[in-house]
Amino acid sequence: MPQKSLLSSLYIKLILSNRDKRKNRKLKMKVLMLGWELPPYNSGGLGIACYEMCKSMSRRGIDIEFILPYRADHNVDFMKVTPASDQSAESFLASGSIYDSSLYENGVLQLNKLSIKDQQEYYSHAVATLVQNQEYDIVHAHDWLTFKAALRVKAMKNWPIILHVHSIESDRAGSKQGNPIVREIESSALHNADRIIAVSDHTRQAIHEDYGVPLDDIEVVHNSIDVSSLELLDDDNAYKYLAKMKEFGYRVVVNIGRLTVQKGLPHLLNSARKVLEKAPKTVFLIVGSGEMHNELVNMAAELGIGQNVMFADFQRGKNWRDAYAVGDLFVLPSVSEPFGLTPLEAIGYGTPALVSKQSGISETLKNALKVDFWDVDEMSNLIAGVVQNDALRDELWKNSFNELGKLSWDESSQKIIDVYSRHLLGAVA
Repeated sequence: MPQKSLLSSLYIKLILSNRDKRKNRKLKMKVLMLGWELPPYNSGGLGIACYEMCKSMSRRGIDIEFILPYRADHNVDFMKVTPASDQSAESFLASGSIYDSSLYENGVLQLNKLSIKDQQEYYSHAVATLVQNQEYDIVHAHDWLTFKAALRVKAMKNWPIILHVHSIESDRAGSKQGNPIVREIESSALHNADRIIAVSDHTRQAIHEDYGVPLDDIEVVHNSIDVSSLELLDDDNAYKYLAKMKEFGYRVVVNIGRLTVQKGLPHLLNSARKVLEKAPKTVFLIVGSGEMHNELVNMAAELGIGQNVMFADFQRGKNWRDAYAVGDLFVLPSVSEPFGLTPLEAIGYGTPALVSKQSGISETLKNALKVDFWDVDEMSNLIAGVVQNDALRDELWKNSFNELGKLSWDESSQKIIDVYSRHLLGAVA
């Protein structure tokens, strides 16, 4: 395996070469984009997906105004970013993220912070005010907290709306029903949309099954990764303790994500116990925050594997990149994952991936190990096989590395533009 600090530069050369070979079709269009987050003020993959998608669409001549619920400097030059309020990003994030549908009825009501329910109502009103004297060709809204605003604009202006579904309530609730009020919002919006985009066939089927939306009304556009956005690694990994342990034959299994029921971390810990019976020199690094944190720490202790499990909390920047890079295998054990960008990021930073078959990424990533989230025995067998065999690890990564080089947000964004033109504008892109 080449040094991981060289990976980003290799990827950049590869992707720029591939882009030169692609036909860059442009269609002039003005799009009102409604979203809840953009990096660096994001709590998960939704903000990253929106950022990369819009960046690619702008290269194809799409004029985008992106309305956010908060004010912040996102250092974006490829679209207009408009705040719906003067509240700071920090204050806004305290009220809950796009994923926190459980807070809809009982928000964090402290000081001047609005609950997540109030945030949604305020955003809907602000968007309607902002666009009152504007003209757009299409409204494109991302996930449930922006759906009311999209419907309100449609009622005012009769502009066609696309609802882009990155997850539905049953996903966030770990395949359970979840919050009935949020389900009502999703159902009403989905049945009044002009077109729906789902990030995977997994999500397309879930929308159909949960809300009875005809499959023909739902387009699938998989997320992707812009490899040129991967920053260079350096030789000084932030996880010095783990890096040193690897010199003594230890191997590291990594998970990065929210610590919620959706992500299936109890299944990973149960697998970890079985892995350690076969490969005791294995460490599990879990990076992220969420309501299950204390439960997972206690579970690791009760399973007798606490000394082999490290919880590193939510990370950004170098600590986030280095968590991927220190790993020998990345595991996504999600119970229900609409897509899942983290395995692609792991591969980008030099680590092969094991993903649950209940994830959207399993539909597109061919060179990854795959397992049912509930099959703890098979999960442990696959993990043990990799941490006990460096040659297998390196071959799996090499094949996935080559596959990653063929991916591009440009292909996904062109599919979205095709949806605009084919279904909403009657044009041919």
